[in-house]
Amino acid sequence: MTEKDYSGIATSKIGKNVKIRNNFTQSSEIIKSKEKTREAKKIELPASLIENYKKAGEIAKQVKQYAKEIIKLNMPLHEIAEKIEAKILELGGEIAFPVNLSIDDVAAHYTPTLHDEKLATGLLKVDLGVHINGCICDIAFSLDLTQEKKHAKLIEASEKALEEALEILKKEKARAYINEIGKAIQKTIQGFGFSPVRNLSGHGLAEFEIHSGLTIPNYDNSNIKMIGGGAFAIEPFATSGAGVVYDGPSSNIYHLVKEGQVRDNFSRQVLEYIIEKKKTLPFSQRELEKKFGSKVLIAISNLKRAGIIEEFSQLIEKNHCPVSQAETSILIYNDNVDVLCD
Repeated sequence: MTEKDYSGIATSKIGKNVKIRNNFTQSSEIIKSKEKTREAKKIELPASLIENYKKAGEIAKQVKQYAKEIIKLNMPLHEIAEKIEAKILELGGEIAFPVNLSIDDVAAHYTPTLHDEKLATGLLKVDLGVHINGCICDIAFSLDLTQEKKHAKLIEASEKALEEALEILKKEKARAYINEIGKAIQKTIQGFGFSPVRNLSGHGLAEFEIHSGLTIPNYDNSNIKMIGGGAFAIEPFATSGAGVVYDGPSSNIYHLVKEGQVRDNFSRQVLEYIIEKKKTLPFSQRELEKKFGSKVLIAISNLKRAGIIEEFSQLIEKNHCPVSQAETSILIYNDNVDVLCD
């Protein structure tokens, strides 16, 4: 599940990202000098953490294959989402965030409601997340559901960009510079005649935090900070449009942004469920409605009005041109790079 590009470092509190000033404004001469003097970094992670990330990756890989097999043209989006999320649970994983099913110029952040009438058409992005004890594997792929397969090249551009970014990471490991990853993505997508979406990015993955640590750009942003160790999602977006997204309509995806209280008894019950089950992870209207019934919409409204939860916006390409997405998660530790789902 993508985030807006801060072109630097971002942290999160209860699921809400906070912008941090980017201090990496050195000249190209300094950058070249730094490249020559990179020091090897050995990042150690607890064995239990590594095991959890790898298990999440294995489940995500199986779910990705399952999703590709079941999704057909004009299949109801709510049916797709329900089946994918049920598969995650069946395989022993937990849902890290609601399945994003975004079509054509909607780059990201749409999940269907329980009674959604939208159907799978056009260029469909499927973005799903699995977690084991809070250790998240975040992956996405694009499907061309047009009869003439008119989006095949656009999909290839984002997939190839992901491959090129992974090659740099496998070579440099923790020493890879942020701008190098973005540059590889940008160069590849532009080589296909498209534009990377500049204000969407990959991101760090922390325990129960889908957006944490570094943001990883889809273009050369001149940030020469090394990526270091930990878990990260790499996710190129390619488009035939302007390469910029804006905040569109509501997505039906929410997250906690602060602690708080509401007077209504039922709203408090819903909030307790969110905190216990989801912690800092995103959740959907669909999930809450299945648990509590349609009256939960009033509780959601109360929690939004109190500023306790916020709703993500759909991210729409500026020129309303189609967008493709490719994503996987990686784990960097002990001078290794593990691709959690290929």
